[in-house]
Amino acid sequence: MFARIRSYTQAVLDRDPAARSVWDVVFSYPGFHALVLHRLAHWLWQARWYWLARWISHWGRFLTGIEIHPGATIGQRVFIDHGMGVVIGETAEVGDDCTIYQGVTLGGVALTPGGKRHPTLGKGVIVGANSQVLGSFSVGDGARIGSGAVVTKAVPPGATAVGNPARVIQADDDKRREDAASKMGFSAYGVSNSDDPVSQALRGLIDGTAGNEHQITLLWEAVEQLACRVDPDCVPDDADKDETFKARRLNELIGK
Repeated sequence: MFARIRSYTQAVLDRDPAARSVWDVVFSYPGFHALVLHRLAHWLWQARWYWLARWISHWGRFLTGIEIHPGATIGQRVFIDHGMGVVIGETAEVGDDCTIYQGVTLGGVALTPGGKRHPTLGKGVIVGANSQVLGSFSVGDGARIGSGAVVTKAVPPGATAVGNPARVIQADDDKRREDAASKMGFSAYGVSNSDDPVSQALRGLIDGTAGNEHQITLLWEAVEQLACRVDPDCVPDDADKDETFKARRLNELIGK
């Protein structure tokens, strides 16, 4: 038990640059206090002292603003940052090295008692502020839940879930999207070297549209010139004056 508590202290020191010492963590971090009280409540819950376990859990909620059911399973080196409003349900499982921010709910959607009703977080999962993870499914190792996301289905390892309802973004898709966006001078994450990122994206779309129109014009002129080899009576520059699509000429060109 004490080794687990020491791991909570070290997790804060490793992940929060504002933590200056062990004493700072022990006396000033509500996430640490909630986890320590949960260790006691969880031990009592396993020993079937249900009422006393719930009573200690209730006082932990009163003191820290973090509600962890004594039946929940919490791994080592877990860090609850700030923590106000965090709710972790009875059958939830939080793996080692997870980071949970304020306002997070690891809740259930089933109303029938018994059975697995709450999510399971793998190792190293990061759950952003005010996100809701609801249901009996797994969030894979190293996955990330974006702030404000509402997750109701499994998240693969290493993936990112964002939005309401949450959509899953694979790591390779995420990198490919960022690379493509950077070619337009736009960052998919709202970071831009100059100007507003939305403006940069619109400029990129406009430039792409203008380039496509120019390419279409060049192709049309080439088609007109080739078509005139088939029909000597045509006017090579009539593409600039007439927007009608000359299917007959193209058919004759393809036939040749």
